[in-house]
Amino acid sequence: MEVIHTKGIWMAEYLQQQTKNLEQFWLTITHFGDPQVGFLFVFPLTYFVCNRLGVAVLWVSALSEWLNLMLKWVLFGERPFWWVGECQLFVNTKPNISQFPCTCETGPGSPSGHSMVTAAVWWVVVPPLSSFLHSHTHCWVISAAPYLIYGLLLGAVGISRIFILAHFPHQVVTGIIAGIFLGIFLVRKVPEGRPLLFFVSFSAGMLFSALILNAGLQLVGIDLFWTVALAKKWCSRADWIRLDTVPLSSLARDCGTLLGLGMAQYWKQGGLSFNHRALSLAVSSVGLYLMYILPFPDKSQGLFYCLVFVKFTLVPLIVMVVSPGLVHVFTRKMKKD
Repeated sequence: MEVIHTKGIWMAEYLQQQTKNLEQFWLTITHFGDPQVGFLFVFPLTYFVCNRLGVAVLWVSALSEWLNLMLKWVLFGERPFWWVGECQLFVNTKPNISQFPCTCETGPGSPSGHSMVTAAVWWVVVPPLSSFLHSHTHCWVISAAPYLIYGLLLGAVGISRIFILAHFPHQVVTGIIAGIFLGIFLVRKVPEGRPLLFFVSFSAGMLFSALILNAGLQLVGIDLFWTVALAKKWCSRADWIRLDTVPLSSLARDCGTLLGLGMAQYWKQGGLSFNHRALSLAVSSVGLYLMYILPFPDKSQGLFYCLVFVKFTLVPLIVMVVSPGLVHVFTRKMKKD
């Protein structure tokens, strides 16, 4: 692995030197590849176009991120920004590389979560969009455009992760491949119309299986949080270390989302017109943005994870229940006036 990691460091150095003028572009792309984008952006956008498609996006977002966490805990992948300091291979010829505010993630590096979740989530959208374009244009060039954009997006997200020293190239490639296969498989298993008990059980199962894996590995002497200490040691700035990159944060996000999805499907509004859908999308976008920028106290990690769980439990409820309900009440009141 030393050879692969070393070549990955030199590739990151080459990218940073040759595309330095595109730094802001790569930072924007890496933010767009954040797994939270699937929950907070792709889900509401697709849900108000097609309810089943939106549920599929949320389902795939949660499961692909959870599976990525399990793989990371098992594969123990290094991250470039700390490996280059730990390996002691660059004593005489140190690479000229820089860190960025989004570099210092605290979980293991393999496979890339940004690449894996992005590949899985957007695969849910691409085939239906391609079919829609083909049915309306009967032009294979236009219908192939979503697949081309999909490939360019995955390539850009992967390069951005290498550029900021968050991942090695092989971690990006494995993340993309795993994400595509997950997207193809999970989109066939969308739990639309399932009872609330199904989602409660599934969410609890995900949580307890992760905690059991954690406890089991600790019993054999493996500390799953070894990466947090390395991230703190080698990150250029202490304030770049964020609790929302700790693996338990993504676990809380995924479990909360599935619980919220079950509750939302139980109470969701049905039969919305086009105007109601457009207004509901606008209202839910405002609500989700306010939730996204809401700061959480990070003094207590337990409290932080609980708040993340509650926050993402509310995401499906805001989109599927609260926003359409508010629009319905508002429009009914306008008609009466």
